[in-house]
Amino acid sequence: MSDNIRRVTVSWQGGLLFSGGAPGGPTVSIDGDVKAAPGPMHQLLLAIATCSGSDVVLILEKMRIKLTDFGIDVEGVRRIDDPKRLTAVTLGYRLAGEGLDETKARRAIDLSIERYCSVIHSLNPDIPIRYDLTIAPPVAAKG
Repeated sequence: MSDNIRRVTVSWQGGLLFSGGAPGGPTVSIDGDVKAAPGPMHQLLLAIATCSGSDVVLILEKMRIKLTDFGIDVEGVRRIDDPKRLTAVTLGYRLAGEGLDETKARRAIDLSIERYCSVIHSLNPDIPIRYDLTIAPPVAAKG
């Protein structure tokens, strides 16, 4: 199998609940009713955040920044009419780390959004992607 191909398998669990993942790998639940698990649009927002978050972690590591805390809040605006697709996304990055400053944080985020995050670049290019940044004082390193 080519490294450029990604496959997933989805299984219906009843109602609007599904489980899925890479064949033979771990699975996640997706609930169209958003009762037992995040819904498809929530999963898309999670994918945007974790894709960009992974980029930011790797870029900051290359800058020799030791992150001590990192979180992302994501808000997606949807159309009211069908198809109820995303029309705007705002990411709220919260970072803390030794040697981290606003310039380095913004550089890592900009590189992720503008160049590296494959999930963002898979979205319709008319969707504006905005972000806010909060840098907190470093806290004790995690694991």
